[in-house]
Amino acid sequence: MTINIKPCTFEDSRKLQEISSETFYETFKEQNSAENMNAYLEKAFNIPQLEKELSNTSSQFFFVYFDNEVAGYLKVNTNDAQSEEMGEESLEVERIYIKKEFQKHGLGKYLFNKAVEIAMEGNKKKIWLGVWENNENAIAFYKKMGFVQTGAHSFYMGDDEQIDFIMTKTLV
Repeated sequence: MTINIKPCTFEDSRKLQEISSETFYETFKEQNSAENMNAYLEKAFNIPQLEKELSNTSSQFFFVYFDNEVAGYLKVNTNDAQSEEMGEESLEVERIYIKKEFQKHGLGKYLFNKAVEIAMEGNKKKIWLGVWENNENAIAFYKKMGFVQTGAHSFYMGDDEQIDFIMTKTLV
């Protein structure tokens, strides 16, 4: 079993689209209508949108490989790329997704540790993220990693307004 992490480049946009759509769909298909799911996938993970995100110097994407197969990915944001005004001392973990078949192998923790490493290298004082209030597995994982709920904001899945908890971890 080998685990590797590699930065995504502009040339990886198709591969990023595939894993983004696949992992998001796997994670949330049971709790959302097909119409809202398709609307969100088309809006968030179309190639021009992903290329725009990949070219933003305040965002970074990474693929995690499990035995040379892409198993998941991470997206972190700093500065004005953050989805909420959290200041220059913060790093946002916007996306951290692992394909179902690769879950329970420590890959989420591996990607989380990469985010902490980036935050520390950038002298960030806190790391934060938004997580759907009904995503109990993710909330439990983040609490285990030392996050606490510090707020909430709206997230739209198609035309369905949902609530994301904002969870924050102070870095020492």
